Amino acid sequence: MLKAVDLTKRYEDNHLALDALNLEIGKGEIFCLLGANGAGKTTTINLFLNFIEPTSGKAFINDIDVSKEPLKAKKYISYVCENVMLYGNFTARQNLDFFARLGGKNNLTKEDYYMYMRDVGLQEEAFEKKVKTFSKGMRQKIGLTIAIIKDTPAILLDEPTTGLDPKAASELTRILLRLKQEGKAIFMCTHDIFRAKAIADKVGIMKDGRLVMMRTRKEFLEDDLERIYLDYMQEPVV
Repeated sequence: MLKAVDLTKRYEDNHLALDALNLEIGKGEIFCLLGANGAGKTTTINLFLNFIEPTSGKAFINDIDVSKEPLKAKKYISYVCENVMLYGNFTARQNLDFFARLGGKNNLTKEDYYMYMRDVGLQEEAFEKKVKTFSKGMRQKIGLTIAIIKDTPAILLDEPTTGLDPKAASELTRILLRLKQEGKAIFMCTHDIFRAKAIADKVGIMKDGRLVMMRTRKEFLEDDLERIYLDYMQEPVV
């Protein structure tokens, strides 16, 4: 569903942000990419979304070359960023209606939106409140709801648990596991090792633009993922 083939990004200042990434995420699979700030995680997501062009290599969504057919590729993917951008003077429901219509969903009712918001655990008294009053966790729930309404086979998430309280992070975990059961391919960049251990089918560690480790769920549960991560963070990339 999501595939990177020797995907590389070198910026104009000669900084190598991503170095020949090879990666594949299938349907019904959650892949968590760990790494420090500046490791290349967000660059990877930006390349899949065609926000930036690769220096070399290719990114594919549903076998579509993102660089050659970006609009076609984006029909198959939803994106939830760390700081979800919403219209502050719109209510939660109005934001959902706006983004749903933007994505071609024109037949949803108020009750449909309420159902989606209940499903992600947003409190009912917030449904018709303006989003500018929302906490980060509440905004994340709206962002995830937009992705669910779009109903794409692949979902990208960039640091979705940053700043969330334990209850909100737990609810996010529940939703992602359900989406996995529905067959979604989920790619999550995160610092949250605990969350990665809870939900990931595969975990990768990125350092200085390079994927330095990949483990299946069976492999990382048999070992100490925290120790592995810290060891790789201390070792030089060669």
